[in-house]
Amino acid sequence: LFITGGVVSSLGKGIAAASIGSIFESRGLKVSLIKVDPYINVDPGTMSPFQHGEVFVTNDGTETDLDLGHYERFVRFQASKKNNFTAGKVYETVIKRERKGDYLGGTVQVIPHITDEIKSRIKNGAKGADIAIVEIGGTVGDIESQPFIEAIRQMTLEMPKERTAIAHLTLVPYIKVSEELKTKPTQHSVKELRSLGLQPDCLICRLEKELPKDEKNKIASFCSVHPDSVISMHDADTVYSIPLLLHHQGVDKILMKSLNIKQSKKPNLTDWKRVVQAKLNPKKEANIAIVGKYVELKDSYKSLNEALDHAGIINKAKVNLTFIDAAKINKSNVKKNLSFADAVLVPGGFGERGIEGMIVACQFARESNIPYFGICLGMQIAVIEYARNVADLEAANSTEFDSDTPHPVIHIMDDQKDLTTKGGNMRLGACPCRLSEDSNSYHAYEQIDIEERHRHRFEFNNAYRAELEKNGLRIAGVNPERDLVEIIEIPDHPWFVAVQFHPEFKSKPNAAHPLFANFIAAALKYKK
Repeated sequence: LFITGGVVSSLGKGIAAASIGSIFESRGLKVSLIKVDPYINVDPGTMSPFQHGEVFVTNDGTETDLDLGHYERFVRFQASKKNNFTAGKVYETVIKRERKGDYLGGTVQVIPHITDEIKSRIKNGAKGADIAIVEIGGTVGDIESQPFIEAIRQMTLEMPKERTAIAHLTLVPYIKVSEELKTKPTQHSVKELRSLGLQPDCLICRLEKELPKDEKNKIASFCSVHPDSVISMHDADTVYSIPLLLHHQGVDKILMKSLNIKQSKKPNLTDWKRVVQAKLNPKKEANIAIVGKYVELKDSYKSLNEALDHAGIINKAKVNLTFIDAAKINKSNVKKNLSFADAVLVPGGFGERGIEGMIVACQFARESNIPYFGICLGMQIAVIEYARNVADLEAANSTEFDSDTPHPVIHIMDDQKDLTTKGGNMRLGACPCRLSEDSNSYHAYEQIDIEERHRHRFEFNNAYRAELEKNGLRIAGVNPERDLVEIIEIPDHPWFVAVQFHPEFKSKPNAAHPLFANFIAAALKYKK
């Protein structure tokens, strides 16, 4: 199943793909999801969060598009490097082959060499699944996406007709002044798609309110699809109701008919109904201050926002997130900026900007007994703050921010020191961690050995471990293979946990991550 998008980007193709995948899964089908990105970057690892949102890290250490986060949250599958590739990766592979002489002196061209590589990667990502859902990034008509659209066209011809289907996501704008819905952008988008050799089996229309029947019939007529195959994906109270919304309109039956899938059980969407019910009917409320670097764009912390939402669901609470630019926090205004908060969270990030503001926020949370959760950089901030203000290690810092610090309590990992490139060479992916049984973390996980995903270059400096422990810091989790500190806590604080990894990548709406669940529970307790 290929999912394309038209008119504008950011319509929600990832949510649509994940939702359709979850419905197919509820029917007993094994689903694989693949995201194809037309940009020239080899992967999104070096891209600014302001431009492209967060980088989602898979278990095998692949830095991927944030849509893979949607896939893992909605569908019970674990993504890997085969589930996301870019135009840059495709061209890099083909050019390397050309340099090796693999094409025997032939002229290397977009067709067939680039399109063949795209098709090969799609088929590889689909292996082992009953159905593969392939989301094509960008917008139909973009110059960057043309090789991908052409590759899809070739696949629809090369494979039996009932083995491929196309769902096209498009915008139906509402013109407020004239109080009209406009179907023309959708008509033109489908016209563009058809001019490239593809006819959609299903149209998924994005709009604010439900698409009326007359407009459905009009779109169907002009776009050569059955009226029942025009689906309204209008704004919902929560993103978790989208699987229910799409199933109610029969999107799974439409696509299964196109794909000639007859052997499947009746869908069971009970979990989604339960999640939506809990999300829309909270009994309590918690206010969380997120003190970070990339607060202007919510998608910069997409998985984090979702994980806090999941924790709210399991605690039957509405979680209000307030994003605060760390660069604007200082000792004179920290109380004013954070006094509303029932808990403080400092997320991951890179670079020096805003670091001192994060340290001030961390100190305020520690001294005020406000629950604190540090993630990746947030853990390093907690170590620096504790070293400076409790262990009296003056000017303690990370060598990332001050290479001449007298107390480098955070330093670059040995295997990172000689690297000269930036792409794909951090500590990435799932790593083991062994918990201390007297810790909050053990209380949350209820097991000794865990595995969590990493994305960083700098680590806790073990040369300061004894000194900080002597001053009351608890080392709550350690990598048993490399003796790296993964979790720190403050025992005499109501809830102060900071982790070097990214737990948000493993949270799901129907299975909140235990650390986030405990963090929100601590916030609710503090509020009470």
